Amino acid sequence: MAAKSVKREWSKAVANAIAGAPPSTLPLKLSPQLATLAGSLPAVGRWLFEVKFDGYRIVARVEGGKAQRITRNGNDWTSKMPSLALEVAKLPVKSAWLDGEAVVLDAKGVPHFNRLQNAFDARGTEEIVFFVFDVPFLDGRDLRGLPQQERSEILAQLIPGNAPSRVRLSRTFEGDADAVLRSACAMGLEGIMAKRADAPYVLKRSTSWLKLKCHQRQEFAVGGFTARSDNPRAVGSLLLGVYAEGKLLPAGSVGTGWDTTTAASLMKSLVELEVEKCPFSVAPSPGRWSRRVASAERWVKPKLVVEVQFAEWTLDGAVRHASFQGLRLDKPAKSIRREVAK
Repeated sequence: MAAKSVKREWSKAVANAIAGAPPSTLPLKLSPQLATLAGSLPAVGRWLFEVKFDGYRIVARVEGGKAQRITRNGNDWTSKMPSLALEVAKLPVKSAWLDGEAVVLDAKGVPHFNRLQNAFDARGTEEIVFFVFDVPFLDGRDLRGLPQQERSEILAQLIPGNAPSRVRLSRTFEGDADAVLRSACAMGLEGIMAKRADAPYVLKRSTSWLKLKCHQRQEFAVGGFTARSDNPRAVGSLLLGVYAEGKLLPAGSVGTGWDTTTAASLMKSLVELEVEKCPFSVAPSPGRWSRRVASAERWVKPKLVVEVQFAEWTLDGAVRHASFQGLRLDKPAKSIRREVAK
């Protein structure tokens, strides 16, 4: 397919920034930059803030009038979100890699991970919105070496922020980090992203992108489960784990956060993975914060990944006051580590 005609008006500063970036063919693959969990913001440097979206990390490859939707692990999800791919392809670009997050919003415009999961389960992906927050490649130019500030300005002119659309700009703003985070938490958001204004785009985890969360929350591999005492066809709790040096370490359990339908669906998926041998390096004990009876555990191959919100880590490495947020279909269980804030 012939490249489409692109008509666009850049500001002089943005046009100069793009012209100064090195020419490049569009790579076939892109490993997106990853953020580091932080307990606070460094005292040095100038930082830009964005909403931390509660969804799936997606990069979009646009070329020849078509767009592919790729997960952070390189899986092509274009067929899962065909109408959204068509929307991305309408952007005024000849070629590009766009980095962002796929989310589903509630009536107040707040992203909810459970709604996103339900959209995929019910094949209702027309609700999914793609918030774009970076542009490492654009129209034959490699923009990765440009400062974050300049890439954000390019993106702001590429994606109009004033019209409702399923492809939206993730706006950046400045301010006091504590005040910004408090405001985000009050709005029911997951947290904020802090990005160093002078930093390039790098294809690895970096401390130039920081995530500050309103609550403790991360992914866990599921190594076992129990059934509900009043309904053997529904999950009562999930036994959580994280990997370290190739071993699955117990990380407590979660027994709330799902409805009856989800509990039954989880049970069906877990029964298909059931094994006799405990997959954890050390058999997990119920612990003082759990109501689980030790003999009730059933083991599974650690294939499923779940997102869990919790109050704190106990001294023995278990989550406390945990609540299930949803399944993660975009991450392999072997990649799950305990996140430690810096």
